[in-house]
Amino acid sequence: MKKTTPSTLTSFSNEEIDNLLNTIRNDPSICGQSTNKSQEKILKDIAKKIDIASRQMEEIFGMVSSTGVVPVEEIKKDILPTIKQAAEIPHIYHLFYELKTKDEYTYRHIICVGIIATMIGKWLKLSQSDLIDLSLGATLHDIGKAKVAQEILNKPGRLTQEEYHEMKRHTIHGYNLLRDIPKINERVALIALQHHEREDGRGYPFSLRNEKIERLAKIVAIADVYHAMSSSRVYHQAEPFHIVISQMHEDVFGKFDPEIMLVFLFKIMDSLVGRRVLLSNGDEGTIVRIDPYEPLRALVRSDDILIDMRLNRGLRISRVLNDSIVRV
Repeated sequence: MKKTTPSTLTSFSNEEIDNLLNTIRNDPSICGQSTNKSQEKILKDIAKKIDIASRQMEEIFGMVSSTGVVPVEEIKKDILPTIKQAAEIPHIYHLFYELKTKDEYTYRHIICVGIIATMIGKWLKLSQSDLIDLSLGATLHDIGKAKVAQEILNKPGRLTQEEYHEMKRHTIHGYNLLRDIPKINERVALIALQHHEREDGRGYPFSLRNEKIERLAKIVAIADVYHAMSSSRVYHQAEPFHIVISQMHEDVFGKFDPEIMLVFLFKIMDSLVGRRVLLSNGDEGTIVRIDPYEPLRALVRSDDILIDMRLNRGLRISRVLNDSIVRV
């Protein structure tokens, strides 16, 4: 690799560069190490609980499909504790790798969106009551799909226009199932109704814009899209991590609430500090620091050179190396 002086790559002073490099050398938390055995055990344990919760959700869908009744208390008792526990795990990147859907997309997706949305709610410092409504609403965001025909829900190929129109009605079905349940805040039902609305008015079912959309639904929308893009389905291969976050970053000022999205992207990128990445110019390096206002423009160490991507706008992260370091 061609060496370049640090001053051409970063706005940091020479003293700041020396301090950063000394910190990198002396701090084991940012030297690219993988999870330890204890951390891996925690991830494996939560992975098993997610699998169990996904199977429980499949049974609940069957019940809702046949009876039209959503067993909210059962969900609170049996499923929400797993979502709450998973949302407490600090190893975000490794957890998100595990959340990639392996099979039974519909049911596992629901659990994973619940976890991701709850994490975002914590990062936004929501009140406890709002966090409870968010976790429940995110877990029930797709409950309306229980009223969609199975041949549409499980179709292995692209939906026809008529089938897609029917699929979009899951938002209305979900709202109707939830709105009259005693002791459920209306915001929970609005999450089911509005999680496909977009800031620019190009969502569904009502093409709402900006402040017309419930804030908790905006959080679930981000969690929903992130997990959908990250997961493989019969007709859709999972996108690589860097592609997912790049696409979502492009949508910051358009489809999604920019405040919520920037917090989400910063927290995900910040979890990569210490991991090695491949840059678009072919160089490899270790992420050292993330700017909360430009989370995709990382400070990267390549050998003893610090590359400030905020000053090198043509650079991007092409790949996170050792992407599958944790397998459970």
